[in-house]
Amino acid sequence: MALMPPLVTIMVKAAESAAKALARDFGEAEQLQVSKKGPSDFVSAADKRAEKTIHHTLVKARPDFGFLMEEGGTFDGKDPNRRFIVDPLDGTNNFLHGIPHWAITIAAEENGEITAGIVFDVVRNELFWAAKGTGAFIRNRKIRVSSRNDLEMSVVTCGSPAKGRGDHERFAKDMAAVLPVVSGMRRMGSAALDMAYVAAGRVDAYWERQISPWDVAAGVLIVREAGGFVSEVNGGKNAVYGGSILASNAGVYQDMRSLLK
Repeated sequence: MALMPPLVTIMVKAAESAAKALARDFGEAEQLQVSKKGPSDFVSAADKRAEKTIHHTLVKARPDFGFLMEEGGTFDGKDPNRRFIVDPLDGTNNFLHGIPHWAITIAAEENGEITAGIVFDVVRNELFWAAKGTGAFIRNRKIRVSSRNDLEMSVVTCGSPAKGRGDHERFAKDMAAVLPVVSGMRRMGSAALDMAYVAAGRVDAYWERQISPWDVAAGVLIVREAGGFVSEVNGGKNAVYGGSILASNAGVYQDMRSLLK
């Protein structure tokens, strides 16, 4: 049985403290699909409430830590070298449309390095976590990236640019390069869960060219602790803050890099 380090336990408690309300809000968001007004404002409020709950729980446990949060921005703590990176609802568009594929994700950054991270799929009650040097887990079960080394046998995931944002022409080129040589392509709508799925060996690679640190900080550590490779799409080493991400098992990483050049 895996013994969670104290920092991971704290982050899990924070995520679980927000999960019940988010699950309830998700049920209501599904019903709001029939309204003329639409659920956008409702989902924004749910997102902010969840972040407030997570922030309160983490501050109580680690009062000296700072924060980088999707909704609330950056807060410096008494300890300038330690902070939490929080996305209370990764997969907002899925949540908005009643699609049960979204997650809470929290990472701990110490001295510029991600040392612990969780991705909590509330609907499926799947908790992915890792701490530096401990390996990666779903609850108490250790996980590893897949061993596939042939793209023809691989399923890969990606993030696509939204309307009015990102480089659509670049994405079309990426798709034209990747689609003909892989077994399957998925666009599932949650970067945090895409990375968790790479770590668990459910998919073999994931990439996205426009991404924020709170979406991937925990996933970067989870994939690496599961034996995978993570970098910027161009191979750069700043996977958390570089603005793009490529996560993969060892067997197809170089092939994916070549396709996405």
